[in-house]
Amino acid sequence: MTRIWLALTILFALVACKEDDADPTKAEKVIRGLKTVLVEDVEKVTVRRFPSVLQPASVATLSFEVAGKLTEIDLKVGQRVNQGDVIARIDPTAFELRVQNSKAALELAQANADNAAENLERQETLLASGTVTKVAVDNARTNSLTTAAQVTQAEKNLETAKEDLGKTTLQAPYDSIINTLDVESFATISVGARIATVYTTNTFEVSFSVNYEVVNLLTVGKRAKVRLADNPTVVLNAVVSELGSRADTVSSFPVVVTVTDADASIKAGMAVEVSLEFSVSANGGYTVPLSAAIKEGRIENRGRVGEPARLGVYVFDPDTSTVKKRMVMVAGVSENSLLVVDGLSAGERVASAGVSFLRDGQKVKLLPDSK
Repeated sequence: MTRIWLALTILFALVACKEDDADPTKAEKVIRGLKTVLVEDVEKVTVRRFPSVLQPASVATLSFEVAGKLTEIDLKVGQRVNQGDVIARIDPTAFELRVQNSKAALELAQANADNAAENLERQETLLASGTVTKVAVDNARTNSLTTAAQVTQAEKNLETAKEDLGKTTLQAPYDSIINTLDVESFATISVGARIATVYTTNTFEVSFSVNYEVVNLLTVGKRAKVRLADNPTVVLNAVVSELGSRADTVSSFPVVVTVTDADASIKAGMAVEVSLEFSVSANGGYTVPLSAAIKEGRIENRGRVGEPARLGVYVFDPDTSTVKKRMVMVAGVSENSLLVVDGLSAGERVASAGVSFLRDGQKVKLLPDSK
C-alpha cells in the first residue's frame, strides 16, 4: 500500500509542476468553464473461454429403403451437392425385371377377369332359359369375383415394383456437404444401412460443458463469440441455444451455442474457442480520473498500510453553479483512475480538468462536453 501512495505522490507532483506556472490569484474574474466527469455505477465484465469443435447444426443420415448391389460411387467427403443430386444408386436390373413381371401378371389377371365376366354373363342367360342350374351360375359369379380381385392385386404389385425401382436412386435432400461416406462402390447393402451423412452449410453449432456456477448464469439466447483457432481474426456471433439441466459428468453441464453469422471459410470439424461475457458489479467504489485530485503536496494516511488515503476533489453544485471542495477516501490507482471508496455518490459531477485553478465555492460554468 505504501508503494501505491508513493506512486500517487509522484504523479501529483508531476502534474502540479505543469500547473504551478499559472497563478490562480491572477486569474481574471470571469466565470470559468468547468469540465467534469459523472460519478456513476460501472459494471466490470469477465470473459470465460471454452475450447471446442465446430459442428453442423443439422446432419441428415441417408439410406436406401430397398436392398441391393450398389453401382460405382464417385463422391468424396467434403464435396458440395445440390438438392436432387444423386448420392448413390443400386443396380436397377432386378427391379426393372420385377416391373416387367408385374406388368405381365397384370395382363394375365385382366384376361382371366374378362373371361370370367363373359362366362358369368353367359351362365346367367342359360339359367333364364333353364339350360343350366343355379349352382353353375353361382360358380361363375364366384370365379368372376376372384379374377377381379386378382386384377386388383396385380395392379398393386405393379405399383410397388415401380416404387421400388424409383427407390434405387438416393438423392440429396437439400443443398449440403458430404459429411461421411460409409460404403464402397459395388457393395451389397441392406434396407436402412447408412450410406452417407450430409449437413447444411448455413448453420453451425458448438457444444461444450460448464460447471454449476456458470450454467446458472446462462440463459437461452445469451450472446456469445466463436473464434476460429486456426484463424483468430475470424470471430463469429453466436447465441446460446441449448442448456442441459442434468450434468453429463460430475458437475459438468452441457451447453450448445448456435453460430448466427455466415462465413464461407468455416467448415465442420474446425477447432474453435467460445467466449461468454459475464457482468460483475463494481461494488468496491467509483472511479474518477487521476486529474480530479487536488494537488496539495500531501496525501493523508499514506503511511498506514492497508488503509485508504484521503484526497480532496471539487464537486460541482448544480443549484449554485459552484464547486465545493470535498475530502474523499481513495483505495488505490488503476489505469490513471482513482478508486474512491467513500465521499462520493452516483450522479454527482467531479471536476476533471484545471483543478489547480479552482477554489472552494468558486462560480463556474459547466462545459457541454463534460462526460
